[in-house]
Amino acid sequence: MAQPTAWDHPEPLAVESAPVPQYGSGSLADLLPTLAAGMGVPDMTAAIQELTPADRACVFLIDGLGWEQLRAHPEDAPFLTSLLGSSRGGTGRPITAGYPATTATSLASVGTGLPPGAHGLPGYTVRNPGTGELMNQLRWHPWAPPRPWQPYPTVFQLAHDAGVHAAQVSSPTFQNTPLTKVALSGGTFLGRLTGEDRMDVAARELAAADRALVYTYYSELDGAGHRYGVDSDTWRGQLMHVDRLVQRLAEQLPPRSALYVTADHGMVDIPFDEQHRIDFDEDWELSAGVALLGGEGRARHVYAHRGAANDVLTCWREVLGEQFWVASRDEAIAAGWFGPRIDDRVYERIGDVVAAARDDVLLIASEREPKESSMVGNHGSMTPAEQLVPLLEVRS
Repeated sequence: MAQPTAWDHPEPLAVESAPVPQYGSGSLADLLPTLAAGMGVPDMTAAIQELTPADRACVFLIDGLGWEQLRAHPEDAPFLTSLLGSSRGGTGRPITAGYPATTATSLASVGTGLPPGAHGLPGYTVRNPGTGELMNQLRWHPWAPPRPWQPYPTVFQLAHDAGVHAAQVSSPTFQNTPLTKVALSGGTFLGRLTGEDRMDVAARELAAADRALVYTYYSELDGAGHRYGVDSDTWRGQLMHVDRLVQRLAEQLPPRSALYVTADHGMVDIPFDEQHRIDFDEDWELSAGVALLGGEGRARHVYAHRGAANDVLTCWREVLGEQFWVASRDEAIAAGWFGPRIDDRVYERIGDVVAAARDDVLLIASEREPKESSMVGNHGSMTPAEQLVPLLEVRS
């Protein structure tokens, strides 16, 4: 008789066994406050202690460039690979994205310097307690007033108010989106269509003042991963392009500058079969008692009908508990998944049940989420492939 292995999961995964992000010492939410503190911006804390202050700092966020994916493709990214030892202040270690490891949540963490439980964007889709509807926080649909949803000032705004030149250089499409307004506003927004133009303008903005905080962004690597997978020729081609962009910016840094290259999450490819893709829309057990299914395939928020939360939790643990960390809202909060504190306005945005994938599995919803259910590359959970992101550094 075969002996059980570590992959047999005879018991549901313990909530406390999930690798919680390094909030307060090494997460995306700690990056801009650390840089701003080094520039003398009031009330900012240098939480990532390995970083050395710089008068001029640029954060280049590459959507979808996880630490593990970068390390697995040295031949496609020779310049980025040469910087691996510089990550996190020369320790050669990554930082963590935050939970869930998804774009809307991570960009809000970057821009506000706050973890998800405080800034209030704790997932790809979450319930709006005011309307009872499921809200897509990336596309901001259905629309909700941005400022009540995320009332805190961004680090860019605080830096601007303190006399630091603050600028964001990104695609013009993002300039007036609600997500940009609540997460990345403050100072000057400069829209540029090509990656090369963004690099040139970011370098120019760094040189525009004695103290400068500049942010720039590239999204196409993530899109290639979702559509084709993180080991596809298309994804590799995008990685090669990103590598050249980073080198272009690094070679233009003005004096007394630090460039930090990071990402909002990593990504995993999930096979297209019933073993790896569980369809909520075809599973009567998982759907029983569920009013709304939020989040995404590897990081689900589950909103139960009134009085059904305990039954839903029990069922989800029985069905998925060997492959997902499945927690009640209060258990996930107590375990620190969303950060050390949860603002009152955020509490009911979090699911009655929260499920985070540990294995290479996806909880799709083929009828209600056809586009998301067809993606090759996915992210959201707390596994190293999704959670760990680089913090590569170039100084002048």
